[in-house]
Parts: sequence; structure tokens; C-alpha cells
Amino acid sequence: MSKKYRMIHDENLCIGCQACSVACRSENHIEDNVFRLQVRVETKGIFPDLRMDFTRQSCVMCDDAPCVDVCPTGASFQTNDGLVHVDDRLCVSCKYCVVACPYDARYMHPVTKSIDKCTFCFDTRVSKGDQPACVTVCPTDALVFGDMSDKSSEVYQKSNTHFTIFPKEHLGTHPKLVFVPNKKGVNHE
Repeated sequence: MSKKYRMIHDENLCIGCQACSVACRSENHIEDNVFRLQVRVETKGIFPDLRMDFTRQSCVMCDDAPCVDVCPTGASFQTNDGLVHVDDRLCVSCKYCVVACPYDARYMHPVTKSIDKCTFCFDTRVSKGDQPACVTVCPTDALVFGDMSDKSSEVYQKSNTHFTIFPKEHLGTHPKLVFVPNKKGVNHE
């Protein structure tokens, strides 16, 4: 039976420490000047009542992935578990998938010249029963990952006890990366 993976980023627990970004770089040998994952920082409010909001930017693993639909070689593909990957042996670096991604989550690898993106550490960790690198290093447990078809899993429990939003839900891509929005009044358009 295939798994229904989901990752939750709880914006209330994230402190913007960048441990997830560093773990991603280390685990996946990411070159300088590109990223698979970033935590963006935005200052909100009016001085002196300011706060910092932290949002994750990475591949959201769409169920209806526009990047897969436009790939002319099949290099961008979706597994039975619904995760979106890139086969760099088939990639011709046409960048159609980069343009089609509404989440700005793909880039050209500076060494291989193929398109790259977050994979939820599937090959190096998840396929072996481990958690993605970013999840394992988060000091505040702002990231939760697991199988939504397992009703006892933490990701299932949190999905059913916390209000979550799907990024750019109006596009109908049905992401597997969802967010618990910041309760401090952030407007999520």
C-alpha cells in the first residue's frame, strides 16, 4: 500500500534558526548560491510593536504537479507515493518545470546542470524509514512529517487537531507540505 506523505510547518513554533536549511544543505550536498529549502523572515507590525514571521519555501510535493505535466522527457515524475522527483539522467535542463512551478521551488544544479529541488530526503532517508533531515534537526518541533494513512502518526494527529493551510490552494495543486499559520494575525493570501 502506498503512503500518503505530508509535512507540516508550524509557523507558531518556528524560530527562524535555519537549522533545517543547514541540514538540507549537508544531507543533499547543496552547492552555494542555490537552495532546496529556505526559511524566509519577514518583519511585521509597526515600531515598537514588531514581530518576526518565519515561512518555509521549498517544494510542496503537489498531487497535481504542474512541473510534471510540462516536462517533455519525463524527467520530472511522480512516485506511487505521490512524491515529485527529478531524474537527472533524463533532464535536458529546458527549465519548463522551473517556470511551471508556482512555488518557486526548483533550480538548476550548478554542477550537474539538471533541475533540482527538495525530495523530502526520500532517497537518503525516508525510503529507509527515517525522517527528512530538516525534521530531525528542528529544535522546536516546528516540522512534522509522516504518513497520513497512519491514523496514529503525529502528522495525522496534528493535521486533525490544528488549523492548516495549503499554500496557494486556489491553484488546485493539492500540496503535501502544509502550514499551521501564525496565530499572531498574519494575513495569508
